[in-house]
Amino acid sequence: MLWWLLAAGIVIAAVRLFWMVVTPVSPLGDWRPASVRVMSDSARTALMTGFDPFNRNAPVAVADTGPVETITDLPLTVYGIRYNAATGAGTAIIANNDGEQAIYRIGEEVSPGVTLSALEFDHIVLSRGGSRELLYLDQSQPAPSIQPSARPEQAPTAAPVTPTSARGRISASELSSGVSFAPAQQGGAFAGLNVVPTGDGSVFRAAGLRDGDVVVALGGQRITSPAQAAQLSGAFSPGSQVSLTVRRDGREVPVNITVAP
Repeated sequence: MLWWLLAAGIVIAAVRLFWMVVTPVSPLGDWRPASVRVMSDSARTALMTGFDPFNRNAPVAVADTGPVETITDLPLTVYGIRYNAATGAGTAIIANNDGEQAIYRIGEEVSPGVTLSALEFDHIVLSRGGSRELLYLDQSQPAPSIQPSARPEQAPTAAPVTPTSARGRISASELSSGVSFAPAQQGGAFAGLNVVPTGDGSVFRAAGLRDGDVVVALGGQRITSPAQAAQLSGAFSPGSQVSLTVRRDGREVPVNITVAP
């Protein structure tokens, strides 16, 4: 019985396939492609005139970027900005209308109702009543040149006295009267010779020495005993070139002293 059903199905499929092959594509007759419709010149001109491929006539939507930034009219002046772009922190030196300067951090109130909102390299941003106002550095005056402050050990205690030297070199007598040596101790052990200025200190500074210097070597030879202080003092003979190694601020530095003939 199953065999007869399969045979009947095969016959029906064969008939349908034959009918699809011999039947025309359309039940209304032979199919013909539609002819191309070409627009007239006037219609084409009207279409291209009213069509903008770049959407230049379309309304442009403006994104909301927050409050509008304007130049402030507040009587304030910015004299300095210190800004760390990595951390976003910083300070600004701002003066009020009276010229009184103060340092403000981001978020602090500069004047009543006005806070420092942000910092840039050449201006600051103030927040007032929900609006952002810009205040640029005062560039009407040239930037002041900052002179480096003298180290405490270099500050003269009296009017400097220029040593009498030949060709800019210090004489042996000046070194003997202006520089002295004393043993230095570190952890209960001998650690070199302290250099001590005498007099007004001008010869001491002219020789390139500083308060707190400890001589640890003479001519490349390490100083190992206090008895070498006399040897060091005797090295300042007329016309000699004395090469010292001193321990200064935790490191050893060379100091060369040329003694006048």
